[in-house]
Amino acid sequence: MKELKYEIYIGGTPEQVWACLVSPEYVQQIYYASIIRSSFKEGELLEYVGPGPEGEEIVHVYGTLLEYTPLKHLCFTHKVGPAYLKEGQENYESRISWRLEPVGGCTKLSLIHDQWHPDDPSYEPSDSAWWHVLSNTKTLIETGHTLDFGSNK
Repeated sequence: MKELKYEIYIGGTPEQVWACLVSPEYVQQIYYASIIRSSFKEGELLEYVGPGPEGEEIVHVYGTLLEYTPLKHLCFTHKVGPAYLKEGQENYESRISWRLEPVGGCTKLSLIHDQWHPDDPSYEPSDSAWWHVLSNTKTLIETGHTLDFGSNK
């Protein structure tokens, strides 16, 4: 089964890294202007909502919150929003797990995106997008700014 796995060390506290993953004002800076919406109660909806191509609000990604342990672990199912599907295309589900671990004066951030269906077309775009999100997280915490990738991504 396919798996995307990343580890990055960030010059910041677990509290700072956690805020980037769950606080709307930080999530918006690292996730392509999307905010996170969730009660953060296991079994309930989690979604990333942001501007669509015409500036309207759309759901980019959604799923079910599987685990929420503040400052340590965030895990949820992942499906792309309806706007990303072609007519008749199946919307496959995968899983995203974030783990934080203090290491000396920094934080190790691990991301595993797994449980992919072999036919899920969002696998390749996700591999590219995760590097942007991780780089923005690290840069935002360490410098107070995000990176300019020259596009909306």
